[in-house]
Amino acid sequence: MDINVQASWDSKNNLRATFRRFSPIVMQNNQPVIELLRTFGVKRGATPAQVALARLMAQKAFIVPIPGTTNSTHLKENMGAANIRFTALDWAEFNTAFARQEVYGGRMDARQMMQI
Repeated sequence: MDINVQASWDSKNNLRATFRRFSPIVMQNNQPVIELLRTFGVKRGATPAQVALARLMAQKAFIVPIPGTTNSTHLKENMGAANIRFTALDWAEFNTAFARQEVYGGRMDARQMMQI
Protein backbone atom coordinates (compact mmCIF):
# COMPACT_ATOMS: atom_id res chain seq x y z
CA MET A 1 0.00 0.00 0.00
CA ASP A 2 1.27 3.46 -0.85
CA ILE A 3 1.16 5.30 2.47
CA ASN A 4 1.67 8.63 0.72
CA VAL A 5 -1.69 8.37 -1.04
CA GLN A 6 -3.00 11.15 1.21
CA ALA A 7 -1.08 13.69 -0.85
CA SER A 8 -3.40 13.00 -3.78
CA TRP A 9 -6.62 13.60 -1.85
CA ASP A 10 -8.30 16.92 -2.51
CA SER A 11 -9.48 18.31 0.83
CA LYS A 12 -12.35 20.06 -0.97
CA ASN A 13 -14.02 16.80 -1.98
CA ASN A 14 -12.37 14.05 0.10
CA LEU A 15 -12.64 14.32 3.86
CA ARG A 16 -9.89 11.75 4.37
CA ALA A 17 -7.38 14.47 3.50
CA THR A 18 -8.21 16.10 6.83
CA PHE A 19 -8.39 12.97 9.04
CA ARG A 20 -5.30 12.23 11.10
CA ARG A 21 -6.03 8.50 10.75
CA PHE A 22 -5.06 8.80 7.08
CA SER A 23 -1.79 10.62 7.60
CA PRO A 24 1.21 8.71 6.21
CA ILE A 25 2.76 8.00 9.63
CA VAL A 26 -0.50 6.74 11.13
CA MET A 27 -1.21 4.60 8.07
CA GLN A 28 2.29 3.13 8.38
CA ASN A 29 1.72 2.40 12.08
CA ASN A 30 -1.57 0.62 11.24
CA GLN A 31 -0.01 -1.73 8.66
CA PRO A 32 -0.04 -4.69 11.12
CA VAL A 33 -3.85 -4.42 11.20
CA ILE A 34 -3.96 -4.50 7.40
CA GLU A 35 -1.63 -7.51 7.40
CA LEU A 36 -3.95 -9.31 9.83
CA LEU A 37 -6.91 -8.64 7.51
CA ARG A 38 -4.85 -9.75 4.50
CA THR A 39 -3.63 -12.96 6.17
CA PHE A 40 -7.11 -13.88 7.36
CA GLY A 41 -8.54 -13.10 3.92
CA VAL A 42 -5.99 -15.12 1.95
CA LYS A 43 -7.14 -18.26 3.76
CA ARG A 44 -10.72 -17.53 2.68
CA GLY A 45 -10.23 -16.02 -0.78
CA ALA A 46 -11.19 -12.55 0.45
CA THR A 47 -9.60 -9.12 0.33
CA PRO A 48 -8.71 -7.14 3.47
CA ALA A 49 -11.64 -4.80 2.80
CA GLN A 50 -14.05 -7.73 2.54
CA VAL A 51 -12.79 -9.22 5.81
CA ALA A 52 -13.15 -5.87 7.59
CA LEU A 53 -16.72 -5.41 6.33
CA ALA A 54 -17.65 -9.04 7.06
CA ARG A 55 -16.35 -8.70 10.62
CA LEU A 56 -18.52 -5.64 11.17
CA MET A 57 -21.59 -7.42 9.77
CA ALA A 58 -20.91 -10.51 11.91
CA GLN A 59 -20.88 -8.59 15.19
CA LYS A 60 -24.57 -7.77 15.56
CA ALA A 61 -27.57 -7.91 13.24
CA PHE A 62 -28.14 -4.16 13.66
CA ILE A 63 -24.60 -3.22 12.56
CA VAL A 64 -24.72 -2.32 8.89
CA PRO A 65 -21.53 -0.85 7.46
CA ILE A 66 -22.03 1.77 4.78
CA PRO A 67 -18.81 1.88 2.77
CA GLY A 68 -18.68 4.74 0.33
CA THR A 69 -17.21 4.43 -3.13
CA THR A 70 -17.44 6.00 -6.54
CA ASN A 71 -15.67 3.03 -8.11
CA SER A 72 -17.68 0.10 -9.46
CA THR A 73 -14.78 -2.31 -8.86
CA HIS A 74 -14.69 -1.34 -5.19
CA LEU A 75 -18.46 -1.65 -4.99
CA LYS A 76 -18.29 -5.24 -6.29
CA GLU A 77 -15.46 -5.99 -3.88
CA ASN A 78 -17.47 -4.58 -0.97
CA MET A 79 -20.51 -6.62 -1.94
CA GLY A 80 -18.37 -9.77 -1.77
CA ALA A 81 -18.12 -9.27 2.00
CA ALA A 82 -21.68 -10.56 2.32
CA ASN A 83 -20.44 -14.00 1.23
CA ILE A 84 -17.93 -14.35 4.07
CA ARG A 85 -19.10 -16.35 7.06
CA PHE A 86 -17.18 -16.55 10.31
CA THR A 87 -17.26 -19.88 12.09
CA ALA A 88 -17.01 -19.77 15.87
CA LEU A 89 -13.35 -20.75 15.53
CA ASP A 90 -12.74 -18.05 12.87
CA TRP A 91 -14.39 -15.46 15.09
CA ALA A 92 -12.31 -16.40 18.13
CA GLU A 93 -9.07 -16.61 16.11
CA PHE A 94 -9.58 -13.28 14.39
CA ASN A 95 -10.71 -11.38 17.48
CA THR A 96 -7.85 -12.76 19.57
CA ALA A 97 -5.35 -11.64 16.94
CA PHE A 98 -7.08 -8.29 16.48
CA ALA A 99 -7.08 -7.62 20.25
CA ARG A 100 -3.27 -7.79 20.15
CA GLN A 101 -3.14 -4.96 17.60
CA GLU A 102 -2.95 -1.32 18.44
CA VAL A 103 -4.98 0.91 16.15
CA TYR A 104 -3.44 4.35 15.73
CA GLY A 105 -5.24 7.59 14.96
CA GLY A 106 -8.64 8.61 16.17
CA ARG A 107 -11.68 8.37 13.96
CA MET A 108 -11.97 12.15 13.76
CA ASP A 109 -10.66 15.13 15.66
CA ALA A 110 -12.88 17.20 17.98
CA ARG A 111 -13.82 19.72 15.25
CA GLN A 112 -14.88 16.96 12.86
CA MET A 113 -16.88 15.16 15.56
CA MET A 114 -18.78 18.39 16.28
CA GLN A 115 -19.83 18.53 12.61
CA ILE A 116 -21.50 15.16 12.79
